[in-house]
Amino acid sequence: MHPAIGITLFLGTIAAMEGVAYAAHRWVMHGPGWFLHKSHHEPRTGMFELNDLYAVIFACPSIVLLLGGVQLGWWPGFTWIGAGIAAYGAIYFGFHDVIVHKRLSHRYLPRSSYMKRIVQAHRLHHAVETRHGTVSFGFLWAPAPERLKAELNARGNAGVRAPARS
Repeated sequence: MHPAIGITLFLGTIAAMEGVAYAAHRWVMHGPGWFLHKSHHEPRTGMFELNDLYAVIFACPSIVLLLGGVQLGWWPGFTWIGAGIAAYGAIYFGFHDVIVHKRLSHRYLPRSSYMKRIVQAHRLHHAVETRHGTVSFGFLWAPAPERLKAELNARGNAGVRAPARS
């Protein structure tokens, strides 16, 4: 396979994974998979939460495609697709678990308008306590925070957490 085709498959997979992640987050995690994802919307005790099992679940297709493409003689494009899924997972981990939820200690402060927007959108997602009525299900792309706030307001702020008291 020509490297340009492989790189196109790799980058296309990363882009497509945002759509897959959005759909899984909105209709699986906030649907029948809430029994695992609920732990992510509650205060965490310890290093791990049940929601972390989704990382294992989503890694399986990547592992299978990489194994098939590299070791089992499957179509070489599967190697690039599997690598794209793994790359999206690494990007997701860096953004979501490290930057937003600070599961690893760091001193990074978002300065770019993109990073500020994506972090604020994710915080607005977590402003709702229930699995229903949440906004912003993407991880690398999100609507403007003003639009998300307007959406929450239009719903009467149903399920929105009360402000934390100091």
